[in-house]
Amino acid sequence: MTNAITPIEKVLYTAKAHTTGGRDGGASLTSDGRLDVKLSVPGTPGTGTNPEQLFAAGWSACFLSAIKIVAARMKVRLPADLAIDAEVDLGTTGGGYLIQARLNVSLPGVSRKVAQALVDGAHQECPYSKATHGNINVVTNVETKPVANVA
Repeated sequence: MTNAITPIEKVLYTAKAHTTGGRDGGASLTSDGRLDVKLSVPGTPGTGTNPEQLFAAGWSACFLSAIKIVAARMKVRLPADLAIDAEVDLGTTGGGYLIQARLNVSLPGVSRKVAQALVDGAHQECPYSKATHGNINVVTNVETKPVANVA
């Protein structure tokens, strides 16, 4: 049995990027010019970002928005300092490259039960979570206590 892919009924937006050179000294430019980045291999000196950093930024932004959607449905007031720290690992297994991820969600002042419901719902709502579900290892950590300020 194969998994059926749900087709999009209505396209809301199409992101377009032109990339040359790959992660070793390449560059990516979006069609609207809003994103213009140099690329580099993770852990090497010099300037530039890498696909894992871009994926972490995109997923965490999307996931935070999904939490807001779920919170509105549940009539939950979110803390102003709601934040997500995404970590995307690049590694190898059996000679091939893989990624895995952690989403560290900070919901200070929200009860553990409500926070978990928000995160679970966000995974059902977020297109990045849907795309990665069952394809990569993902761990979601939820922090509900206020984080102490570090000077």
